[in-house]
Amino acid sequence: MVPFRQFLLKIHSRCNLACDYCYMYEGADQSWRDRPRLMALPTAGRTARRIAEHAAEHRLDEVAVVLHGGEPLLVGAAHLDALLGELASAGPRIRFSLQTNGLRLLDEPALLDVLHRYRVAVGVSLDGTRADHDRHRLLPSGAGSWARAAEAVRLLGSAEHRDLFAGLLCVVDLRADPVATYEALLEFSPPRLDLLLPHATWQTQPAGVRRTVPLAPPRGGEPAPYGEWLIAAFDRWYDAPRRETGVRLFEELAVLLLGGRAASEAVGLAPVDLVVVEADGTIEQADSLKVAFDGAAGTGLDVWRHGFAEAAAHPAFRARQRGLGGLGPVCAACPLARVCGGGLYAHRYAAGGAGGGAAGGVAEGAAGGAAGGFAHPSVYCADLDRLIRHIAGRLRADMAGLAGVTGSGRGG
Repeated sequence: MVPFRQFLLKIHSRCNLACDYCYMYEGADQSWRDRPRLMALPTAGRTARRIAEHAAEHRLDEVAVVLHGGEPLLVGAAHLDALLGELASAGPRIRFSLQTNGLRLLDEPALLDVLHRYRVAVGVSLDGTRADHDRHRLLPSGAGSWARAAEAVRLLGSAEHRDLFAGLLCVVDLRADPVATYEALLEFSPPRLDLLLPHATWQTQPAGVRRTVPLAPPRGGEPAPYGEWLIAAFDRWYDAPRRETGVRLFEELAVLLLGGRAASEAVGLAPVDLVVVEADGTIEQADSLKVAFDGAAGTGLDVWRHGFAEAAAHPAFRARQRGLGGLGPVCAACPLARVCGGGLYAHRYAAGGAGGGAAGGVAEGAAGGAAGGFAHPSVYCADLDRLIRHIAGRLRADMAGLAGVTGSGRGG
């Protein structure tokens, strides 16, 4: 059994933005409507004790707790302080992080004091240029949120708060220029960037593509607009005369291509070690699964009646810890499988396999990838293929050049 090392806590289930691509509010699973707005302190305390039990059982010296939402900072400074206190006092050393749209940092400065007290690493969602960000990430009034989000990022990047700033998260948009997007984000001097493919499935496909589930690995001629977008961003990042920032996807693909091991569930074959706790204490799989169907992330477990050992033994989690054996036949036959890893699990979903409804989540997960609705390549299969081959080519050329320099030195 693979123990959990990352615990994502949904401490607030509502948001102060109305982003049109949000997988939580706009996706197939609408369970947020029936959940409490914020995680109550007894729920946080119970979760903390469950984490401590799990860490002790598996002799984990340190775990990661990610505070998430909705918009997690809507809990307010006082509740956040109390909640973090519950978590920090329960057991193992905890690395805290938080993903936010940033707006509450401007409205309630006391939040920053709490974040400093518990050394919470803060990532902010910002989608590139003002025009591109404001196309999707809107205030409830319909106005764009870029100006306030940018102000929050500048505040985090100031000398006083820089040690909290973990980086920026940007969702890829084909209508945005990839180089302009990268450079707009770079203006904030982020320590790291995450460029995320929009959450999509074979049923609800990403903007700009219309595909059928492939019956064989890509041959290289398929349209791959998201791959080409990422290639343009990669080349701008890779060709910079000095390291400007880290880009998680590019770095992890490079590590995998060079024979290493990645930490992301989006690529590679590392077993999943992340579990989600919803605001009411429900234990779920990765929340990206909410784009697949209602109940796709469900396990039937909660922190009140179950420990994380029961979650780790659950068929839905075990299915995502089988490495190459957990992939469907098309992915298993692909020469890039160990690098791509089949792509993000949620992005593989197509209806018509085993399950396909609320009760199908466990059935499909239990199938271990050999059957069921997630036994397909990612809806971004062609894009990942194009990107990985491009990065491999760039690395191969540079390593060949390095070998030439080394060889000529020996011959001198």
